Amino acid sequence: MSDGRVRAAVLGGAGYIGGELVRLLVGHPHVQLATVTSTRLGGRRVDSVHPNLRGATDLTFTAPADLGRHDVVLVATPHLRDAAEMAGVLERAAVVIDLTADHRLTDPAAYVRHYGTEHPAPDLLGTFCRGLPESHREQLRTADRVSVPGCMATAAILALGPLVADGLVDGTLSVDARTGSSGSGATSGDAGRHAERAGTMRVFAPAGHRHAAEIEQALGHQVAMSATGVEAVRGVQVLCRAATRAPVTERDLRASYRRHYAAEPFVRVVARSRGLYRQPEPKILSGSNFCDVGFAALPELDIVVAIAALDNLMKGGAGNAVQCMNIRFGWPETSGLEFLGLHPV
Repeated sequence: MSDGRVRAAVLGGAGYIGGELVRLLVGHPHVQLATVTSTRLGGRRVDSVHPNLRGATDLTFTAPADLGRHDVVLVATPHLRDAAEMAGVLERAAVVIDLTADHRLTDPAAYVRHYGTEHPAPDLLGTFCRGLPESHREQLRTADRVSVPGCMATAAILALGPLVADGLVDGTLSVDARTGSSGSGATSGDAGRHAERAGTMRVFAPAGHRHAAEIEQALGHQVAMSATGVEAVRGVQVLCRAATRAPVTERDLRASYRRHYAAEPFVRVVARSRGLYRQPEPKILSGSNFCDVGFAALPELDIVVAIAALDNLMKGGAGNAVQCMNIRFGWPETSGLEFLGLHPV
């Protein structure tokens, strides 16, 4: 540690998630951000790629090979690249928090099934704690390896978690996810170009998405998932449907959600009868670490609808990682994450 602060690095800092990590860590009261790596931009100033950071940091990008020793490394490299290099990263950091998809699943066969390739280091699968404080807070307090869930998976798990935990639902869970363009990353190719993205509601995963595997692993139910890209930059919203074991009223649902999330600093129960924002809406969550969850009941059909919204780069990524880091090092869980979002935007 340096001057009482934890020495941190961001591995893969040129992307959108990497930029959010840098933004959060340069203002974090307990962290000295020492290194930000990029394979392409070594020597360039970090704020030349992330202009919102002008005046906040003088750091330049470092080659990954020059990472050095750190107390904590937060990994935001492209998927699979991280898996092949993780052994080396683990040798150079006391704590590693991985934001890629490479260590989210515990079963090598499931990884092959959902990602279409063998995992480069299957022995590492199952050695990472799930980076979701709402379900793994106690494990995170001592975890040296943390894998942050995907953005749509996080939203769905938080939306459906209370219903599963209380035994209110049964059978296959349906998850319909909508996501903004930043979810494709800074190098998304043609699909992310404004001329192709603007004005569309593009169903890019009509019957199956990789995040379904994470939801199944977390909740123990089969998941049918679809995903649609919408004309927004930030944000994820999921509408989840499930059959109930018995008729369930909205009063029952409210009691379940409030009981599970009453003490959670970043989950808010939002299910109101009137107003523009009576159900979770990602627009007002931009830049914040909140996940808003809501619900509706169809007792005549024995079906419930669970809704969640979050900023995919924050509670769906960098913010969730920092929340996990705060727990691991024993700091207040909200440190560096106090931003409330903006309205109007």
